[in-house]
Amino acid sequence: MSLEKLSLKEKSRAQSFGGTTRFYAHRSIACDCEMNLVVYVPPQAEADSVPVLYYLSGLTCTEKNFIEKAGAQRYAAEHGLILVAPDTSPRGTDIPGEDDDWDFGSGAGFYVNATVDPWAQHYQMYDYVTKELPELISAELPVRSGPAGIFGHSMGGHGALICGLKNPEQYASISAFAPIAAPSQCPWGKKAFTGYFGEKSDKWAAYDATELVKVGRDSRAPILIDQGEADPFLAAGQLMPEVFKSACEQAGQPITLRRQPGYDHSYYFISTFMGDHIRHHANILNSN
Repeated sequence: MSLEKLSLKEKSRAQSFGGTTRFYAHRSIACDCEMNLVVYVPPQAEADSVPVLYYLSGLTCTEKNFIEKAGAQRYAAEHGLILVAPDTSPRGTDIPGEDDDWDFGSGAGFYVNATVDPWAQHYQMYDYVTKELPELISAELPVRSGPAGIFGHSMGGHGALICGLKNPEQYASISAFAPIAAPSQCPWGKKAFTGYFGEKSDKWAAYDATELVKVGRDSRAPILIDQGEADPFLAAGQLMPEVFKSACEQAGQPITLRRQPGYDHSYYFISTFMGDHIRHHANILNSN
């Protein structure tokens, strides 16, 4: 992918914990539209390059939810990590129906490469996250060479798992908050995959973390997952962390699944355990 047409346009920035939270836009080749993202650059980056950690948000979110609600900057500053949080889908593509449903289309790109028209032209979020965005970030920010980390929430937890499992040399660390861990088996995933790929096919398995583990796709490091036990989407069968854990155990993929009593699906839950997750990534990334 050529970088000649790629450049970040800074819209604003704010100082935070000695570093800077920066809001960017850029023209995306992969998604054929303008995309937004937020980057936190820690104070250590003023003197040297530092590791990068990508965060993928969940359904209905934009690039702003994580950076404004998760309380992540203080931990990124402590451990010296750049945080990158992209938007969850293309926006304003004029696809009929893109804004009709909260769980499909705008705000719900599912981090896949759509193959069915009209979504295929713009909804190439997997290539955007794993190819275009890392090239752009590495070219324009003080990112240390070597593998990155990736984590996310809900739909973004699904995205983090599949990106990490499919690209173990690119992502040295993976974690997730309440991920959609077996999308081929849950209502959200079935709706999205049918819309982006058509009827069930091998494309579904290629973007399903549970199925990837079953066929030998694994991570170079243990996967950390936190799941709130009071999460209504857990009870509704949308998340299925135990299904993923079982697949990991059978395949020999190290995993820590922590079930947190009383916690729901919100950023109150995420912010509570954010420090643990960034520490998980920092211990791996800073040792490489």
